[in-house]
Amino acid sequence: MLSSHPINDYNGLDYLPAFFHRWLKEPGRIVLLAWMKDRVVALESALLVDGGQTVVFQGRRVVSDLRGSGIAGVLHSHVTSYIRSQYPEVCAVRMSRGDHPSERILSKYRLVAKEVSLSLQDNSGMGAFITELRSKTHSSCRGAVTLSQHQAETLILSDHVISNLLPGKTIINDWEPLKPVEANLEVLRRRELTFIADHESEPSALSLGTPPYAVPYRHDALRVNINIFGHNLVSVCAVFLAQLEALQPKVTGFLILQTYLNPAVWEGFRQFCQNNSRVSFLRDYWEDVILESDL
Repeated sequence: MLSSHPINDYNGLDYLPAFFHRWLKEPGRIVLLAWMKDRVVALESALLVDGGQTVVFQGRRVVSDLRGSGIAGVLHSHVTSYIRSQYPEVCAVRMSRGDHPSERILSKYRLVAKEVSLSLQDNSGMGAFITELRSKTHSSCRGAVTLSQHQAETLILSDHVISNLLPGKTIINDWEPLKPVEANLEVLRRRELTFIADHESEPSALSLGTPPYAVPYRHDALRVNINIFGHNLVSVCAVFLAQLEALQPKVTGFLILQTYLNPAVWEGFRQFCQNNSRVSFLRDYWEDVILESDL
């Protein structure tokens, strides 16, 4: 792994330490490392999706003492050239950016979608927080449904979800933007996600929750990412609560919840999450944009 300072990467929330070894074994995954003077100084990964027509870039990292030296650009050019030569069927590049990309970057890509996120941290087991959220949730919307894999995949490919819920007609799981097509269902199956909707058919909100994974924020920190698709605030809050209820038996100790939402519901969702329990806001409003370009 990179000889950097992981606590400084993404404020200690970096997923790479947890995902790196999984990536090395994943079908359709390319991981390229840059070496300098007998040490690894940079990394970038790419995942083939959309039936091999698109590559999703992920995980670009440079050691802290060499950032700004141009290594990232050289590595990215090398990865792009490698894909062009080895996978000529790839015609598009897609990526997520959560660092307010510059106008120069945006000029090179098409903006596909945008989500906004809210981070919460909890060290109390979530029991009191869940109880408090239940008291705020409208009784008619407490029947959120945990979907089977088959039910979730059927919804993901349905015209209703694609046209009305998915941002930019893109299903986004933890910074992985995928077209809602049959070829990408296997990628989602590998992620062992929890799918929850407010209704089994024609939902107003659909959510994907990742399993907990360790991050460097502190020695016992676990992170969970929840992507919620939909612009009905009541339904969004209901499926978020159901995700927490499904998660509670699986975690103990310090938990970081990163929730990604439609921008239209962010303010109302933040108010919903305000509480008198021991759950606090870790990071406030943050934008995550999905960019795409031709290869």
